[in-house]
Amino acid sequence: MASFHIRSISLPSKSHPLTATLEEQLCKLNTSQSSLSVGQKLSCLKELYECVDDFLQLTLSHEKQNQSVEEALNGSLCLLDICSNTRDFFSQMKECLQGLELSLRRSGNGVDAYMASRKTLNKLICKYLRNLKKQDKNSKSNSDFVVLLKSVEEISVSMFESILSFISLPKSKSKLSIFTRILQPKNSSCEAEVEASEVEKIDAELCILKSSNDSNQRKTMLKELEGLEMILKEAEEELECVYRRLVKIRVSILNSLNH
Repeated sequence: MASFHIRSISLPSKSHPLTATLEEQLCKLNTSQSSLSVGQKLSCLKELYECVDDFLQLTLSHEKQNQSVEEALNGSLCLLDICSNTRDFFSQMKECLQGLELSLRRSGNGVDAYMASRKTLNKLICKYLRNLKKQDKNSKSNSDFVVLLKSVEEISVSMFESILSFISLPKSKSKLSIFTRILQPKNSSCEAEVEASEVEKIDAELCILKSSNDSNQRKTMLKELEGLEMILKEAEEELECVYRRLVKIRVSILNSLNH
C-alpha cells in the first residue's frame, strides 16, 4: 500500500480548525486505509470530501493565483472520472452476479459464463488502472493550497484503487491460498479482511460447485451470492453519494473562477 507524505501548509486560514481537520483526515487515511472495509473506505471518502468542500469555501477567496485554482479544477475532474468508473465497474460486477444467480435458480450451472464475464471485467479494470497511473500528476504550482489538494487527490486515487481491488481478480495467488481462505474462521477481529476476500472466496466455492453440482450446495451458494450482491448494491449507493460530494467540490471551484 502506497503511503504519502502530508506536508504542513501555510494558508491564510492556517489558524482555522478546518485546515487542521483536513490535514488530520489525510494522515488518518494514509495510515489506516489498508485495514478498512469497502464500506468504511467509502464513508471516509464522504467525510473527507465534505471537509474539502468546507475548506475550499474558506480558502478560495484568499487564493489569488488562477493557475492554482485551475489545477484544483483539473484534480476535481480526475476524481469525478475515477469515482464514476468505479461505480460503473461495481454495477457491471453486480450484473455478473445476477446472471449467475438466475442460472443457479433455474438448476443450471452458469459458472463458466460468470467466470468469463469476471475475467473480461478484470481486464477492463486493470487497463483503466494502468492508464490512470500513466497520467501526468506533476503540479505546475507549488502553492500550499495546491499541495494540500494534491495530497487529497493522491490519497483518493489510492483509496479508489483499493476499492476496485475488491472486485478484481488477484494478480498472483495460488488456488491453495484461495481454499485456505475459505476455511479461515470468520471473527470480528478480521472483519475487514473477510469482506475484502469475499469475491475471491465465492470464486473458489463456485469451482467446487461446478464439479459437484450438488443441489444443497447450490442453495448455500445462492445465499452467499445474495449477500455479496447486497454489498455491491450498498457500495454503488455510497459511490453515488461520494460522486455528488465531488460534484459539489467542483461547483465550488468553478464559482470561484467566475467571481
